[in-house]
Amino acid sequence: MSDDGPISAATDELVTWLAGAVGDAVPVGPPRLDADPGRLALWPLEIRPARQTRGSGGPEPYRLTVRYLLAAGGPESLAALDRVLVAATGAAGHTLVLEAGDPALWAAFGAPPRPALLIDVPVQVTHPTQPAAPVLRPLRLRQLEMLTFDGRVVGPAEQPLAAMRVEVVGQPYATHTDPAGRFRVVGVPHDPERPAPVRLRLTGRGQVLTAEVDPTEADIVIVCAPPTH
Repeated sequence: MSDDGPISAATDELVTWLAGAVGDAVPVGPPRLDADPGRLALWPLEIRPARQTRGSGGPEPYRLTVRYLLAAGGPESLAALDRVLVAATGAAGHTLVLEAGDPALWAAFGAPPRPALLIDVPVQVTHPTQPAAPVLRPLRLRQLEMLTFDGRVVGPAEQPLAAMRVEVVGQPYATHTDPAGRFRVVGVPHDPERPAPVRLRLTGRGQVLTAEVDPTEADIVIVCAPPTH
C-alpha cells in the first residue's frame, strides 16, 4: 500500500509477517468464488476500539484494533494456514481469533464458507507535535538581583500613616508601616539591564490603593489622599 497512514502501515506490516510465515506473498483482497485454491487471501474486516489510557506527560495516542480476515482459497492452502498458526505462537506473533465461521460473513462476501482466521493488529494514532523553534543565539544565563528598599506612606500634610498593609503585587511578600509610616520591602527581583517599577498595593483606613515605585530611589514616599465622597 502506498498510503503512510497508521492503518495502511499496519496492513503492510501484517502482509510482510504473513509472507515470512507462509513463504509466499499473501494478496490483499476479499475472498472470492474464483480464488486460487492454493493461496491465502487477506482482507481488512473492521476497526475495533481499544482501551484508552491517560497520562500526565501530554496527549496520549489514540488506540484501536484493526481486525483482518485471513481465508484459505481451498484445500491446497490449508498447509499455509497451519504455518500462520505456528508463527503466531512465536515472540513476534500476532493475536489470532478463531471466530471466522459465521455464515453471515461468507454470505456478505458471496463466497462459500472456508477455513479462515481473524487477526487483530493494534494500531496507535499519535497526536502531531509542533517542532520547537530553533535557538538562533547562544543562551545567556543571568542571575537577577534581589533588592531591599525602604519607603514611607503619608497622608495630607505628610502625616505618617501607620498600620498600612504594603504588599508587592504578584508576590507573597507583605509588610506593615510603623508609627512613622515607614516600611521595608525585602527580596524583590530586579534586572539592572531591564529595570522596571515595582507595583505595590496599600490597604488600610478603608482604602485599597496601588502605586508603582522605583526601587532604586533613595527616598520613596507614597501619598494616600483621603477618599472623596
